[in-house]
Amino acid sequence: MGTDVPDQKFTGADRVRFRRQVSRGTEAIARMLAEGLFSDHGAPPEPLLGMEVELNLVDAAMNPAMANAAVLDAIADPDYQTELGQFNIEINVSPRPFTTDDTISLEQALRTSLNRAEKRAAATDSHLVMIGMLPTLRSEHFAHHWISANPRYDLLNRQIFDARGEDIELDITGVPLDEHHDAEHLHTSTDSILPEAACTSLQLHLRVAPEDFAPHWNAAQAISGVQVALAGNAPFLADTALWHESRIPVFEQATDTRPLELKNQGVRPRVWFGERWINTIFDLFDENTRYFPALLPVSSDEDPLATLDAGETPALDELRLHNGTVYRWNRPVYDVVDGHAHLRVENRVLPAGPTVVDTMANAAFYYGLVRGLVEQDLPLWSQMSFDAAAENLHAGARAGFDSQLYWPGVGWIRPDELTLRRLLPLADAGLRSFGVSDKARSRYLSVIEGRCITRQSGSVWQRRAVAAREAAGDTRSAALHGMLADYVALMHEGEPVHTWSL
Repeated sequence: MGTDVPDQKFTGADRVRFRRQVSRGTEAIARMLAEGLFSDHGAPPEPLLGMEVELNLVDAAMNPAMANAAVLDAIADPDYQTELGQFNIEINVSPRPFTTDDTISLEQALRTSLNRAEKRAAATDSHLVMIGMLPTLRSEHFAHHWISANPRYDLLNRQIFDARGEDIELDITGVPLDEHHDAEHLHTSTDSILPEAACTSLQLHLRVAPEDFAPHWNAAQAISGVQVALAGNAPFLADTALWHESRIPVFEQATDTRPLELKNQGVRPRVWFGERWINTIFDLFDENTRYFPALLPVSSDEDPLATLDAGETPALDELRLHNGTVYRWNRPVYDVVDGHAHLRVENRVLPAGPTVVDTMANAAFYYGLVRGLVEQDLPLWSQMSFDAAAENLHAGARAGFDSQLYWPGVGWIRPDELTLRRLLPLADAGLRSFGVSDKARSRYLSVIEGRCITRQSGSVWQRRAVAAREAAGDTRSAALHGMLADYVALMHEGEPVHTWSL
């Protein structure tokens, strides 16, 4: 959800003070790294799996339900929180050990929690959907009055539009549903950032020792294209067939503070893959400080360097707030727990859903593959350009299993072939290194293998289902509503998406 910020107006002095505070926070990070002041310095932390899952709300007719306040009251569980749009909520899954069969117990706990939340939400005539993008969302659902009541969201909306100076434009050319369809094009504008809320994701956290942050972040960047290609689950928006993982272009455009002139000048976007491999986490926080103006310049009274001088751990509120408004697909996280600072890599590439077991499989594949790459003698990122990794992300998001990705030692290859030939054994070795049991590794990696063999992800199933309904005479709207009703039923049955039939 992000840090709560009260509604307010900012002055030039607020921005100057905030910039100074962020700069001092960045200096504090550099000093903490140099002096070994992080709790995990010198020894790898216990492997923990932490995740956030964003959810959509629908009514019985499969239309967006603008009811998150009522739904959260009914669920009455602090693990569930508000999100940007009134049709969104989020569940925060407390970190758990990533060893033996703990992943399976996490899967069971997540399923139990979601089932309980669904039952309580149904009492408000709303239902939960785990999906990367709600296919029945239309342009009228992006009106400003559908922003959630939390003052942070309206304030963020105003700040983005003040920086941009004009309405946000979505301009995306899609991928044809099949050989009988032409590519479709979405071109619309909106006076709110609510298209960002359409992008519902699975966010994975991995706590790492400071000296290990760079290789873990580099590895996460390197596999982003494979992740979205195998797990795409967001093919429709505003009655339009877009990419297999349309969250990527929609999010990039929906939170863009740059008018056309600044884009033409090469000013960096707020939704950012990055531009280079890194050597330390400091590189990322330094980029945040140098390149991105504040969106929410709220300052505290803490002097982080004075706090360090006093032998205490700084909160770095400004650095963390600023970092939360630079939307990297793999984000650095500084956090303090029980007075001790630690670092995490937050992976934000994946969509939500389709099922709990698919979610756990996506998580296991990510964690295992990152660990496997980090433990290789020759770093993968030393063998490929950063631009190739960025191009893989967009290629995988656009075409899914039909994309061609670049991989060192292989060249251009489809993601399913790459995964079956190279990446599944590497992910298995990484999970084994974490201490994950044979049973858990087999359960989750077999789901990824099944997706690659059948070449069916959530997006593939959605697109096939809509094409079949339209061939039978449905309008696009009727096809989307009917498909979503079938999707919800299959989601509750819980079998992985590669086994779904039409």
